[in-house]
Amino acid sequence: MDKQQKERQVAELTERLRKSETIFVADYRGLTMPQIDALRSRLLEHGVRFSVVKNTLTRRAAEAAGADAVLALLEGPSALAFLEADGDPVAVAKALQDAARETQVLSVRGGVLQGSTITSEDVAELAKLPALDVLRGQVLGAVTAPLMTIVGLFGAPLHNLVGLIDARIEQLNDQGEAAPTDAGTPEPPEASAPEPAAQEEAEATTPADATASAAEEVPQETTQTEEES
Repeated sequence: MDKQQKERQVAELTERLRKSETIFVADYRGLTMPQIDALRSRLLEHGVRFSVVKNTLTRRAAEAAGADAVLALLEGPSALAFLEADGDPVAVAKALQDAARETQVLSVRGGVLQGSTITSEDVAELAKLPALDVLRGQVLGAVTAPLMTIVGLFGAPLHNLVGLIDARIEQLNDQGEAAPTDAGTPEPPEASAPEPAAQEEAEATTPADATASAAEEVPQETTQTEEES
C-alpha cells in the first residue's frame, strides 16, 4: 500500500468516526480471512460496515476525528464495526458475541453506543436484550394493554346505556303516535234526557184518557134520542 492509498484510507476512517454514533471495537487476531469475510457478511445484514485496518492508520484516523473513546480501545490489531443510522445495535452485539463464542478467538473490547462509551461487559449485556423488532412489539403491547382494558371497562355500560336510550326513544314514539288518534276522534254526543214538563205531558196524554173522553160523549147522544122518542 503506497502513501496515497494510506492517506485515502485514513481520510475514509476519519469521516466514518465523525459521523457514526455507534461503533464496536474488537480484537480480530487469530481470525482467518474466511472467518473475517463471514463475520463481515453477517454484520452487513444488520446495517454494519466491518473494517479491518492497520492499527497505526486507525489511530491516526481516531486522533483526527477526536474519537478519544475509540482511541483508548486501540491496543493491538483492531477491527471496527460502524453502525449505520438504521442499524440495530442489539443485533450487532449478538452477532459479535456469537462470533466470539464460535471462533474462540474474536474478542470484543467495547466501543461507543449513541455517543456514550461502553465496555465489553456492556456489549455482553446488550446482546442479551430482545431484538429491536421484538422489543418494539413488547413496548407496544405494554402500552396498548391498559388501553384495551379501559375500553373493556367502559364498553359494557356504554352498550347498556345505548340500549336504554333506544328503548326510551321507541316508547316516546309510540306514545306520540297514539296521542293524535285519541284527540282527533270526536266522541258521539250522548242523547239528552227529556225535560220533566214534556215527559209529564206525554204521560198525561194516554190511550186510556182518549177512551174515557169518547165514552162520555156517547151517553149524551143516547139521552137526546130518548127524548125525541
